[in-house]
Amino acid sequence: MARRRISRAVAVLPALALVAAVAGCGSDGGEAKGVPLVREGQLTTCTNPPYEPFESNKDGEIVGFDMDLVDLVAEDLGVPQEVTTAPFESIQSGQALNVGNCDIAASAITITDVREKNFDFSEPYFEATQALLVPKDSGVEELEQLEGKTVGYQKGTTGEQYAREHAEPMGITVKQYADLGLLLPALENGQIDAVISDDFVLRDYEKKNSDFAVVQEFDTGEVYGFGVKTGNDKLRNKINEVLARAKEDGTYDRLYEKWFGTAPPE
Repeated sequence: MARRRISRAVAVLPALALVAAVAGCGSDGGEAKGVPLVREGQLTTCTNPPYEPFESNKDGEIVGFDMDLVDLVAEDLGVPQEVTTAPFESIQSGQALNVGNCDIAASAITITDVREKNFDFSEPYFEATQALLVPKDSGVEELEQLEGKTVGYQKGTTGEQYAREHAEPMGITVKQYADLGLLLPALENGQIDAVISDDFVLRDYEKKNSDFAVVQEFDTGEVYGFGVKTGNDKLRNKINEVLARAKEDGTYDRLYEKWFGTAPPE
């Protein structure tokens, strides 16, 4: 299915504009195979690139593991997937879904109790944890060695939660960034001394940037899920059905190997 990047999410607009946006979305909605859609003839996805290998912008197209999995849902419904970008904060808070900007939130979203109050999750499709990335020549091997230094994280993520709960009490300054596209360059430019983020994302960065290394992982036991607006059981059930079939017929394994270069864990 073809994908294209469309306009930045309406979730960043002022409150009055959001009311108008909701009304507008309701007027051009539709359905596919009994599943309600915010826009006629397409399955609309909200995501927050760059977050390789889950989502990134390549030649004007949003691609990645998440996008390929959602493509399977779109194919089952017989419509194309269209992707819109949004700040991660508006995605994880449920705002992007609630204003009718998209049908699915797909952005390597860890399932948490707080987020489950904001929107409904699919069954988990990926296991993750947090990790620490530093310059390879820094001499840092663990979080405790960063006392008096600065660790960056992406706003609204479980990396922020870990940094605030564990790094800050150690006397480490924590600093937030809107997205990974700002966070990692800050490390490269020496504005911060380390980054806390999801392990697979930092491992992917490490492979492509030999001057940096993941030196520590933190066992947070996280799992990712796709988000839908609260009460949209028809779409949530469809996502679960497609994910289960993909794991049974080997499609999930094939896509995992495509994006991570290895077979998924048992």
